[in-house]
Amino acid sequence: MLPVAILAGGLAKRLRPITDALPKALVPVAGRPFILHQLDYLKSQGFKQVVMCTGYRAEQIKQVVGDGAVCGLEVEYSDDGEKLIGTGGALRKALPLLGPEFFVLYGDSFLPVEFNRVEQAWHDKALPGLMTVLRNQGRWDTSNVLFESGHIIEYDKFQPRPEMQFIDYGIGVLRTEVFNRYPDSEAFDLATVYHQLAVRGLLGGFEVFERFYEIGSTRGLAETEEYFLTMETT
Repeated sequence: MLPVAILAGGLAKRLRPITDALPKALVPVAGRPFILHQLDYLKSQGFKQVVMCTGYRAEQIKQVVGDGAVCGLEVEYSDDGEKLIGTGGALRKALPLLGPEFFVLYGDSFLPVEFNRVEQAWHDKALPGLMTVLRNQGRWDTSNVLFESGHIIEYDKFQPRPEMQFIDYGIGVLRTEVFNRYPDSEAFDLATVYHQLAVRGLLGGFEVFERFYEIGSTRGLAETEEYFLTMETT
């Protein structure tokens, strides 16, 4: 499996006061820090190398995860530093640790999908970027993807249109080269990278049919907690 970057540097404002003194990755879910659920699942899917892109309260994450041995993985860290540089900037900074192509996930999402199928789709499409998508139709958040015949025709997180029926599922695969156009001095969002790739016809798509779980909101946290507790009893 390719290396995987986990974006875990955000301030988690929507989960305050839980995250006043705790990074989102360490919010307890079913009795364990969320990041450990995420890393255990990545290990079970065949991953070996993980790069944590950290920012807010990064040292706490390092104390819990360490070098990844607790989950049977090799974990390295790329920290935003004093100034948050956005999800795109965080990935750009982590490139020396990731190599020429890599998966990217959000640190607040649990995605029950077969990652090897996503990687195979990435190789088959032979494009610099791939986004996983879910037919959302407004169920979990605002739909922001126009997806047709295995390609992302349009992705716009900031100005979605009514004809967009899909949503970014939260797993991407990217080549390092896509970051060449973004200067080191600027903060930017991963959504901008995806948007520009789609505009240029360079973003492949892979449809997923299993819903995602997230802890970025109090409702999402409750649903994710229920999911893991249910899994423990089945």
